[in-house]
Amino acid sequence: MGSAVEQLLSILDLEPLEHNLFRGRSPQDGWQRVFGGQVIGQALVAASRTVEGRAAHSLHAYFMRPGDPKVPIIYEVDRIRDGRSYTTRRVVGIQHGHAIFSMAASFHGEEEGFQHQSEMPDVPPPENLPSEGELARAFKDRMPDYMRPYWERERPIEIRPVDISRYMNPKPAEAKQTVWMRATGKLPDDPALHQCVLAYASDLLLLDTALIAHGRILFDPKLLLASLDHALWFHRPFRTDEWFLYTQDSPSASGGRGFCRGSIFRPDGELVASVAQEGVIREKRSS
Repeated sequence: MGSAVEQLLSILDLEPLEHNLFRGRSPQDGWQRVFGGQVIGQALVAASRTVEGRAAHSLHAYFMRPGDPKVPIIYEVDRIRDGRSYTTRRVVGIQHGHAIFSMAASFHGEEEGFQHQSEMPDVPPPENLPSEGELARAFKDRMPDYMRPYWERERPIEIRPVDISRYMNPKPAEAKQTVWMRATGKLPDDPALHQCVLAYASDLLLLDTALIAHGRILFDPKLLLASLDHALWFHRPFRTDEWFLYTQDSPSASGGRGFCRGSIFRPDGELVASVAQEGVIREKRSS
């Protein structure tokens, strides 16, 4: 297992402090803010540890303040309801005495019912696409300086874009992108852990989709990008250490905010999760 995956599993392994109270830490990798996917994943871990026999089927989260990576995040779980079919939890992330994050999550046991889903798009399989290492070597001489740290750093989630042209020659285009993703190492079999890792991964590129319409990219140092909220629905079983296809689009941007949606498929075409997010996208203001 790669060290980046080990670090991800470590930050998702929250420390229990008291009944309904957990402590999470951030990786000390030089980031000035806490990555939103980390907080979503940790909050889902906290909620899941208070539920028995049911898996999460949805979560709705709000980011209220930037997280401070230098200090732990305290997660307080409110056991709102344990019903006959559904279990509801509310989680608040706290730093420096203030709430920085709030999430509601719902859990449900297995149940038979109607079945239908959207069709997975027809795209090249991940084995036919270059790896991140191959891309970094191929484009290192053409890569802007502000993109190099991303490609040179080991990460727990491998991403293989179906189309990489926008990174080399950004120009306005239809606000859609499709990528294959998976954890870079084998994960334990716990289904709840795979949900938490998917929650982490679902925030990696989603807001970037809104920038495609404007010929901009996530790494642009002139832009201010921040998640405002994040919603995730789990439909079917999956493993995040196996490839999954993440299709994303952005139907709207206005008022300094971009709205993005995503669908996540297993390689066999099964739709396993849906995502929606709104975030801040604007030029940085001069101080």
